[in-house]
Amino acid sequence: MYPRSFCDADARGEGNLPGVRSRLPYLMDLGVDAIWLNPFYPSPMHDGGYDVADYCDVDPRFGTLRDFDALVADAMALGIRVIIDIVPNHCSSRHPWFEEALSSGPGSNARERFIFRDTPNNWQSHFDGPAWTRTPDGQYYLHLFDSTQPDFNWRHPDVVAMFERVLRFWLDRGVAAVRVDMANTLFKDSELPDRLADSRLVPYYNRPELHDLYRSWRGILDSYPADVYPGPRGAIAEIWFDDPDSARPYLADGGLPQTFNFRLMLVPWAAAELRAVIDEARQLVADSGGSMPWVLGNHDITRMVSRLGIDQALIRHPTEALRRGTVEPDKVLGTRRARAAALLILALPGTAYLYQGDELGLPEHLAIPVERRDDPTFHRTGGAAVGRDGCRVPLPWSGDAPPYGFANRPVRTWLPQPLDWAALTVATELSEVDSVLNLYRSALRLRRQHPALGDGEMRWLDAGADTLAFTREPGFGFVANFGDRPVMMPAGSHVILASGPLYGALLPADTAVWLKFQ
Repeated sequence: MYPRSFCDADARGEGNLPGVRSRLPYLMDLGVDAIWLNPFYPSPMHDGGYDVADYCDVDPRFGTLRDFDALVADAMALGIRVIIDIVPNHCSSRHPWFEEALSSGPGSNARERFIFRDTPNNWQSHFDGPAWTRTPDGQYYLHLFDSTQPDFNWRHPDVVAMFERVLRFWLDRGVAAVRVDMANTLFKDSELPDRLADSRLVPYYNRPELHDLYRSWRGILDSYPADVYPGPRGAIAEIWFDDPDSARPYLADGGLPQTFNFRLMLVPWAAAELRAVIDEARQLVADSGGSMPWVLGNHDITRMVSRLGIDQALIRHPTEALRRGTVEPDKVLGTRRARAAALLILALPGTAYLYQGDELGLPEHLAIPVERRDDPTFHRTGGAAVGRDGCRVPLPWSGDAPPYGFANRPVRTWLPQPLDWAALTVATELSEVDSVLNLYRSALRLRRQHPALGDGEMRWLDAGADTLAFTREPGFGFVANFGDRPVMMPAGSHVILASGPLYGALLPADTAVWLKFQ
């Protein structure tokens, strides 16, 4: 959940915690078990709140700590847990520690909490350009992201102690779990060597020191009694990986309980490639006993409808092709595939995370005017990279025109909404039996009810090169057709849910079904 774009309770054009609280009944009816909130902390908002100035408060634009406590209490009463975003790699340049570091000068303890050097190396920012910015006294500080986001020095005990306090502060307020932003970048090679162009080794990814830190955090999580929630408090690590071996240490016993699996978002809409990454994750989990939740969308990725509506030869690098307008997505095709993908992710063993608006079938907003762009990626590249604004547009709740019920009266939303979203509002989709929203509602309800979708053993079926099919005991089956022609569904089964219209016993292209076997 991106609170800034979820629901606006005070008609200022930005979503806030009271807005989230007002829509909790919608979330309960949808069938979610938990909500993960992107950052709501005090922030200059140079990077959508991921530039944190105070880790133990709420930015006034989002409400107050009292609003947060009320949200947690109301969510808990509805059986919904609250997960918050922790941003430990970097803070805002407006954080008191960094302001002290700038004023204290070279060699000070305040500077040692960050990474200052007299001479920069060749590291580049994830948002383009050098990862070092020069201060007035001639030193440089490291920022793997925007220059307003200085990286912490995780070898300094003050940093370690501060984040232990931050974890306890929010766990004491009833938070069920934390999501750890950029969990694989906290420690850097202490020598700060240049990054070699021909090497797969990155001096700031997956350092071994991370895992002692996360074991200590796991100890904090496990120290909280199960008097508020059944079982221990949780955490989930955001890591991106190409090599599954780099993910293994994060899944080791005693580390963080969950590690995101983003691989489904990065492969084409093709049965063999999807099966390969599913098997890869299942093997990692089997080897470690850890947990790798499935993900098909989030606040950083081109929305699923648009991503799946383009030539899938582009899917490994779809973002700029789409967001710069060099390719036009087929919304009808993308929606059909996104519906099938929803049934896939909800049929697989384990946890699934859904991004707000995907349950409505929202496409990427590709026509945001230059003057309304907010993402630092856009500004740091001079517009060469359009950025992530298109997947962060405020949600449409009701009505025929912007702001579509996002606020309770006409208001200029912080990002503009498309003019053609009336058919995609919550109110409209609730009234249509075959809407994307009602598909998600049905799938989540059945997921709770069917015993196999708890921990039923999964077995692949041999159903042809363009078909993905598996069973889960007892008696559940999944089939998706990735080819151009209809395929026959398994004998001895009947359909309990379909992502689109069927042709009798034939499954059309880009369609998935949930089956019950006799």
